[in-house]
Amino acid sequence: MKKYFKFDEHGTNYRRETMAGLTTFLAMAYILFVNPNVLSLADIEDLPAGVTRMDPGAIFTATALAAAIGTLIMGLVARYPIALAPGMGLNAFFAYTVVLGFGIPWETALAGVLASGLIFIVLTLTGVRERVINAIPNNLKLAVGAGIGMFIAFIGFTNVGIIESDSNTFVTLGNLSDPRTLLAVFGVVVTVILLVRGFKGGVFYGMIITAIAGMVVGLIDPPSGINGIVGSVPSLEPTFGAAFSHFGEIFTIEMLIVILTFLFVDFFDTAGTLVAVATQGGLMKNDKLPRANRALFSDSAATVAGSVLGTSTTTSFIESTTGVSAGGRTGFASVVTAGLFILALFFSPLLSVVTSEVTAPALIIVGILMAANLKNIDWDRFEIAVPAFLTVVAMPLTYSIATGIAVGFIFYPLTMLLKGRGKEIHPVMYGLFVIFILYFIFLTE
Repeated sequence: MKKYFKFDEHGTNYRRETMAGLTTFLAMAYILFVNPNVLSLADIEDLPAGVTRMDPGAIFTATALAAAIGTLIMGLVARYPIALAPGMGLNAFFAYTVVLGFGIPWETALAGVLASGLIFIVLTLTGVRERVINAIPNNLKLAVGAGIGMFIAFIGFTNVGIIESDSNTFVTLGNLSDPRTLLAVFGVVVTVILLVRGFKGGVFYGMIITAIAGMVVGLIDPPSGINGIVGSVPSLEPTFGAAFSHFGEIFTIEMLIVILTFLFVDFFDTAGTLVAVATQGGLMKNDKLPRANRALFSDSAATVAGSVLGTSTTTSFIESTTGVSAGGRTGFASVVTAGLFILALFFSPLLSVVTSEVTAPALIIVGILMAANLKNIDWDRFEIAVPAFLTVVAMPLTYSIATGIAVGFIFYPLTMLLKGRGKEIHPVMYGLFVIFILYFIFLTE
């Protein structure tokens, strides 16, 4: 085992790798409870006609299994201390844009995730994935990440009434005297304190403290005995295999845009995370990531597995940097994290205490972390600032990640051409320009 993971070469040992795996798990364990809340649209009391709700128990199991499978593949095949799970942002796009906004059945949306995963595998094996990543301007990649952060935070604010609708100003500050809203505000403050003080699993611990506070003041029903904490693994039957039975429904313009968005966001989530984790751990060689194709394949395979199980796109988690900071340098840390996700399957009863008030702070804080991308955008060049700004603001204002991406990818070629920088535009960008123009034409029909 030590020889396979090259412990001596990386100057590590079992204890250090185990602690790193545990640290990474605690930093990202919040996804086990946030993902079922988001995908099941738990915060939406009255769903529009024709929109059905996914089973939260099945999503919990799918989330844990997808994370375990993806992280295990990453650890054993790519041998990197990088953990995977259904990604924040992509789950919001799946639930709020595709299912709630477009009215696409969640089963068809899962088929779209499956299609994106299969395409990823082909692009990875042929080496095209890396070339396409390089074709997208870095400023737009940063804008998309920041925009998704804004969108996620906006969902968190509205889910608990911190921000609410207004007939005169569209949105306004909510009723902060409402006990449930106050509980969410408390959760945000506690999580901020934990993260500022350097707690690795600050988001997860913040959820725990908020849930306990909610039980103390009577806003959340406490679990009843040991059966309210540990229980049997929820059945996957409501979601398992739904992607296969609805695969024939993905061949429309609308679903093409959905699949492209899944592809695009996962492209850069994964690429950015791999580089960030490898750089922090000193794993880069000559500014290149060894075994990059294996890492990308692990990510693609995890997305396919997750879609079959019943969850949105599974991707590499930036929280893996917490494990690296704790000393993780090899795939053994990922094996440990994967084992902990398997163990977590037996704690599904805790879903009952993880309400919107508990998950909203996590959404807001993750949004803040993603918005950090704004600092690296070249705002001094107006031809760059226009598409970047429109990408960022369009996502929360239109309540759609896809629309934000489409707006940015339409304006980028236009502003660059007007500036006389047309030769800098990759042909791929012109292709995406046409596709997104068709997207808006389709929407108006």
